[in-house]
Amino acid sequence: MPVKEALVNFKGINEGIYIFIKKGDFELVKIELEKKLRESINFFRGANILGIKGESISEEETNELFRIMKRKYNLNISEEELPSYLNKSNTFTGIYEGMTKFINSTIRSGQTIEYNGNVIIIGDVNPGALIKANENIIILGSIKGVAHAGISGNYRAIVAAYDLQPTQLRIADIISRKPDGNIATSGLPEVARIHEGEVIIEPYLPRK
Repeated sequence: MPVKEALVNFKGINEGIYIFIKKGDFELVKIELEKKLRESINFFRGANILGIKGESISEEETNELFRIMKRKYNLNISEEELPSYLNKSNTFTGIYEGMTKFINSTIRSGQTIEYNGNVIIIGDVNPGALIKANENIIILGSIKGVAHAGISGNYRAIVAAYDLQPTQLRIADIISRKPDGNIATSGLPEVARIHEGEVIIEPYLPRK
């Protein structure tokens, strides 16, 4: 049985690593790239990505791969290759930056809140409600509905709540669903964020 040819290959030189993309389904290219990054994430974090090469890959597709590597895996990418909108000085870095929509009420089943910035809700989000934000979602109450932060592809976005029990939680294109059964809560506000390609939830512990 013939061995399937890899769609993503890496070539290292003294200055760093080039990524070579073979002609093929772009969705499969993304899957293979992420798989290889996850398998050797510590190696790639210590390297400098010099560029992406491929005869059939478009500029838009190249920029999407850069976006995944930069925002999702926080890799070092040559500034000459990195699109300007992914430059560190132009990316979202904190919950207080950018436009913010405040809502002082409970969001009930069937309601949808969507905003091109941060969403802060002073109240609860009931089951059946949907909150979508280009940036962060902060709930000063409980959330038992659906939360989708970073809908424009911002892997640095977070979802935070006093009581974080969403039906579904999504950051950019990474989904974390509510586990089966009852889950003991920490009793502390919690923050959901992306770490090494997965959504993790941890207690919020303010710095003293």
